[in-house]
Amino acid sequence: MNADLETCVRESLADRQLLEHPFYRRWEAGELSREELTRYAEQYRHFEAMMPDFLAALADHLDPGIARDFVEANLRDEVTPPSHLELFDRFAAAYGATDTPPSPAMEALLSAYREVAECGPVSALAGLLAYESQGAAVADSKGAGLAQHYRAPHGALDFWIQHSSIEGDHAQWTLDALDSLEGNLDVVRGAARTIAEAWWDFLDERELLAA
Repeated sequence: MNADLETCVRESLADRQLLEHPFYRRWEAGELSREELTRYAEQYRHFEAMMPDFLAALADHLDPGIARDFVEANLRDEVTPPSHLELFDRFAAAYGATDTPPSPAMEALLSAYREVAECGPVSALAGLLAYESQGAAVADSKGAGLAQHYRAPHGALDFWIQHSSIEGDHAQWTLDALDSLEGNLDVVRGAARTIAEAWWDFLDERELLAA
């Protein structure tokens, strides 16, 4: 079933590949302003702060076995010091980010994760995979752009460097966890699309604010 799952998720994301979004293309090209990076960091932090709770709740809803083991491994990576949130805060601090409420699109993104979680473990894992399957490439691109174009100090790159190296594993773990549950492919497709659309809308919001 693993191949069917990969095809299902890939088709769900075909026109929502994050590195194809104009915001990330401008990031890669060095065309973002410092203020855009600051505002992005302020908003993305809300997602990063949510993820440990999302993973912990998902693990609690899984029976002992392969799926739970993989989710708990993902959670350990998330919170083992220095936690991912701590690493992200180094990036955010380098660009002067402050504590800011979620924007409308970020609030919608967080709600999308709550929505897929409420629909059960298969839906939650599919939603998680929608981002993680792209995470390594996105982190690698962001880190390279920050180093080349935005004078990022070394500490500001740690978050992206780490995610570039581990997100491939997280994506495979999540795929294997999902495969072990033998969930309905329509559920997988719907949850992956829900998260993909929410991320795309968040990046659209970045572009609208820049305009």
